[in-house]
Amino acid sequence: MTSRFGDIAHGPSVEVFELVAKFNEDTHPSKVNLSVGAYRTNEAKPWVLPVVRKVEASMAADETLTKEYLPITGMPQFCEAATSLVLGADNPAIAEKRAGGVQGIDATGCLWLAMKFLRELCGANTILASNPSWGNHLLMFRQLKYEDVREYRYWDASSKGLDLTGMLEDLKTAPDGSVVVLHACAHNPTGVDPTHEQWGQICDVMKAKKHYPLLDCAYQGFASGDLAMDAWAVRFFASQGLEIFAAQSFAKNFGLYNERVGNLTIVTATPDALERVKSQIKMIIRGMYSNPPAHGARIVNTTLRDPALFAEWQGCIKTMADRVLMMRAGLRKRLENLGTPGTWNHITDQIGMFSYTGLNPTQVAYLVKEYHVYVMKSGRINMCGLTTGNIDYVAKGIYDAIIKNPN
Repeated sequence: MTSRFGDIAHGPSVEVFELVAKFNEDTHPSKVNLSVGAYRTNEAKPWVLPVVRKVEASMAADETLTKEYLPITGMPQFCEAATSLVLGADNPAIAEKRAGGVQGIDATGCLWLAMKFLRELCGANTILASNPSWGNHLLMFRQLKYEDVREYRYWDASSKGLDLTGMLEDLKTAPDGSVVVLHACAHNPTGVDPTHEQWGQICDVMKAKKHYPLLDCAYQGFASGDLAMDAWAVRFFASQGLEIFAAQSFAKNFGLYNERVGNLTIVTATPDALERVKSQIKMIIRGMYSNPPAHGARIVNTTLRDPALFAEWQGCIKTMADRVLMMRAGLRKRLENLGTPGTWNHITDQIGMFSYTGLNPTQVAYLVKEYHVYVMKSGRINMCGLTTGNIDYVAKGIYDAIIKNPN
């Protein structure tokens, strides 16, 4: 018997999930997973935040909660709280009813909604992501049939920092009215963020070229431990009179990875424009998945609205951020003490979950084969995979990989 689908080509594998599968199959006692984008404790275990456990227990005991459908655009209270979190409760755009939110399937789903709206309702045809960027960005661009998919320069391999000159040039040469995906904080995969002054220069070009800013905000609070600091770019763009979209994720900062909780914050010039945009996004949702799930949104909404729970949550994100910062400092110190070729200040200059180490594919392959340390081919590592128990081993492996494979 033959299938009409027998000639369909196999889709490409997704590197990070392929690495996780290989790691799980590996029986080496010293194996280390530095690939997956999720927080781990110092025991290399997933962490369900205590505040999340507490809220879930209260929800389970609340017999007034039902399993009824949410509205198409999600739980209104959650969207309001999430929008206030990223913009700041005292943001003029909120008071003037020019800002609001739409619940999406995590930040990925929110990005999709914004991109589809801009493509189909606004006629945007050119879209840009940083080089490098999160792999899903380019995949979504192509699936949404953007005809002109571009990358703007971002990573400077020589300085292991931001190529601001190249970035600005690429934004200037893009057609007016292009969609530009920007990482609000903790750039994935490099961990390199613009300074406030550099954000100002980026914003000036965005305004002059009438580009659509689409900010991917996946790490608010998780990057620095400070919610306001990590939301600075979003708030700055909104303050400069730009109409923006900000795709928020609560996977990292709440540890709700499999609940897929997201909010698409929208800021427009007028209240009427906001309602028009939301009404069209509502129809996109209706035709795709009809309405979002409630469980994770309830957890986030309850936590954000209760002062005691909110304070406890802030303590949790500070714990996660501080552990990442400690691992950054520890890895840099060990690499330098070993006399590892190259400079390693970029490890502590970068911020957030990921670090772009500068390791090349040959060195990465050596790490995987000889040390069973699983790293993306790009050299990106998840700092959360480091622990006080494996950091010396990983540093030794990186040193050895560079010594044995200098080019």
